[in-house]
Amino acid sequence: MFHRLLFALAAIAACTPATARAPLSAQTLVELTLVDRDTAQALPEYHHHGRGWVAGTPGHRYAVRLVNTTGERVLVVLSVDGVNAVSGQAAAPSQAGYVLGPWESTEIGGWRKSLDDIAQFVFTDLPDSYAARTGRPDNVGVVGIAVFRERWQRPLPPPAPPVAAAPQAKAGAGADRAMAMEAMPQRIGTGHGRRERAPVEQTTFERASASPQQVSELRYDSAQALVAMGVLPRRHQAQARPQPRAFPGGFVPDPPGR
Repeated sequence: MFHRLLFALAAIAACTPATARAPLSAQTLVELTLVDRDTAQALPEYHHHGRGWVAGTPGHRYAVRLVNTTGERVLVVLSVDGVNAVSGQAAAPSQAGYVLGPWESTEIGGWRKSLDDIAQFVFTDLPDSYAARTGRPDNVGVVGIAVFRERWQRPLPPPAPPVAAAPQAKAGAGADRAMAMEAMPQRIGTGHGRRERAPVEQTTFERASASPQQVSELRYDSAQALVAMGVLPRRHQAQARPQPRAFPGGFVPDPPGR
């Protein structure tokens, strides 16, 4: 079960090279998942040409689910479309981020506006994305994390039962459907949605090393774009684009704003 706990907003802390631990590239310290908040479903991850992809629905809100798989506190610097989701700067691992407690799991639903609220992450047309509207469209379509261990802490045992990550559907694309992904333009990005209360507290965090122990990323685009790139099978096209019907049933609803 995932608990909505308070995050700690990490201040940038210097590390001491003599005590830095070696990066653990083979170990996943923090699991990364995107969750469609309008359907309450984790978005399935599809692997294609060595990258992980998810299909986003334009207009839907989403959250970044983070699961700390260790018994230690960790610092997670979150990048959305190449922008630090806390500070709004062009993202870099050395910047401020979120601190997760031992075995903690939580969801980040938007751009940090203050210690009390966020602006919701929303899948939107690329020109309306926050990165594009602030003149930084080059990295739209990717969510990434840089994870740091904390210096001098004693790991805690896992809870009972241990926190489990949401299951992810995985699919590989056949060679007959492969296309040059670089030639496909990005269709959607992450917009700056409505304000929402999401309080956090500030804390200090001393990194165990100057470089992150883990860097992970997920690419995203519309389902139609992923079909065109060969990430999703052609049969997904029909699912992504339901055919119109003359008599769908139901009654006449009120128009918006009434």
